[in-house]
Amino acid sequence: MAEVFVAGSINQDFVLKVERRPEPGETVTNAELSLHNGGKGANQASAAALLGADVAFLGRIGEDPFGESLVHALEEKGVDTSLVRSLPDYRTGTAFITVTPDGENAITVAPGANRGLTPDDVDAAAKTIRSSRVLVAQMEIPLAVVERASEIASSGETRFLLNLAPPREVSRRLLERANPLVVNEHEAGFLLGERVEGVKDALSAAARLLALGPESAVITLGKAGAVFAEGDDVGHLPAPEVSVVDTTAAGDAFVGALAAKLAWKVPVAEAVLYAVRAGAAAVTREGAQSSLPSPEVVESL
Repeated sequence: MAEVFVAGSINQDFVLKVERRPEPGETVTNAELSLHNGGKGANQASAAALLGADVAFLGRIGEDPFGESLVHALEEKGVDTSLVRSLPDYRTGTAFITVTPDGENAITVAPGANRGLTPDDVDAAAKTIRSSRVLVAQMEIPLAVVERASEIASSGETRFLLNLAPPREVSRRLLERANPLVVNEHEAGFLLGERVEGVKDALSAAARLLALGPESAVITLGKAGAVFAEGDDVGHLPAPEVSVVDTTAAGDAFVGALAAKLAWKVPVAEAVLYAVRAGAAAVTREGAQSSLPSPEVVESL
């Protein structure tokens, strides 16, 4: 039985370290290229597994040289990949990431085989989903897949963690199943139709996100940590100060850590505090999965 079940994307990341991003029509040279394992779903599954959770992953790859290597990397981290399949006529998902010296990133994704995941695939995994403690889903896979997975989870006792990233319009019914809904400032602003920036805005926004239906909500704030809302309980949990190298996987480290803690029946506030530290640890190293922390690293912050 998996403690955490992740339905999500799996990508090959092409990371370009640049002094600055080019302006429209401009060419910037002297970039440094590196390849990393990625995809929000795969990153979150890896993060939870590295922190000690028993994790199963549902995803799709293409029939190309990248896919098999990405699956092997998940297996090395302890993730159960028996539900991962390769699809003919698809390329494995890819992400093109530019990272500037301050550690900030800009990402363009070609979904590829991630778009080939279907509700029927979810139905085939229904028994595993219902036997897990937490279902995690993001929005780099078809919305119909996320909706079906949430339906199956809600039909039993599986908690549904919805990471609405990248943001898109979703039904109130989907939001009502989320416990928690996890978003960053931009995604919170998208849902509420207003700008959300900084701790003060996020504290107000987190409480109002509950009015959209989720039982609990979390807004990540980068170096400022995160805020959470559950019932009448709203709070801010600051992040430890660290040297920022690459912020690419910070959000996924956060979600994976949060899912692991919730699977172990830890209260939301305590789980968010641990996730904040996991996200902070991830920004101190380059890459996505290569930057994900061990329990020892998280505990040291």
